[in-house]
Amino acid sequence: MKTIGLIGGMSWESSLLYYQIINEYVKEKLGGHNSAKSLMYSVNFQEIKTLQHQGNWDEATKMMIDAAQKLELAGADLIIICTNTMHKMAQEVEASVSIPLLHIADSTANEIVKDGIQKVALLGTAFTMEQDFYKGRLTEKFGLEVIVPDEADRWVVHDIIYQELCLGVIKEDSKQTYLRIINDLRLRGAEAVILGCTEITLLVAQADCSIPVYDTTRIHAESAIDFALKGTTMQTLSEY
Repeated sequence: MKTIGLIGGMSWESSLLYYQIINEYVKEKLGGHNSAKSLMYSVNFQEIKTLQHQGNWDEATKMMIDAAQKLELAGADLIIICTNTMHKMAQEVEASVSIPLLHIADSTANEIVKDGIQKVALLGTAFTMEQDFYKGRLTEKFGLEVIVPDEADRWVVHDIIYQELCLGVIKEDSKQTYLRIINDLRLRGAEAVILGCTEITLLVAQADCSIPVYDTTRIHAESAIDFALKGTTMQTLSEY
């Protein structure tokens, strides 16, 4: 089993889910007392959040590179970034280490393509919904059509993430707001919805929705274990 290096803390609530899912999946795969070989470098999310909203992505990139290099030095065989938004600097992080980085959008898109879905809705932070680093990858690499909420609803989704979910606050009215936005996107032709923020799974589940839900947290965590258990090479990383 390879050792998974997790860059976590963004927020710690979703990093906790990563750790739980990874170990539950290993137990499901191997049985007995098996658990994952993993290392986590947990950042101070307040520092990251401040840099994000200042638009200081260069400094945020340096912090992510530092975390990845420390994980490699500690013995990690692969890196996963336990957040969608900070995949904005995934290319720079991957270039800074000699071990593979498993991209959350790739893991998710592979499942969507496998299911024969073409048009997907994307929910996440405003950075993820509005910038091209995520949507562009889904479109250019996997041929998916990606739609997002209108501007007002994008900021509603964003604010609930930062002001509630990242603080561990779960509100029923916020859940209903998300479900209304998902339904609006369904009416615009979305065949499925990507929960493109690792905290959204705390609020919305498949049972709540009439279209398929792709939980990036679970998909990413489980694909990391598939990679670790199969000893996959960098050349076949895109399969996961």
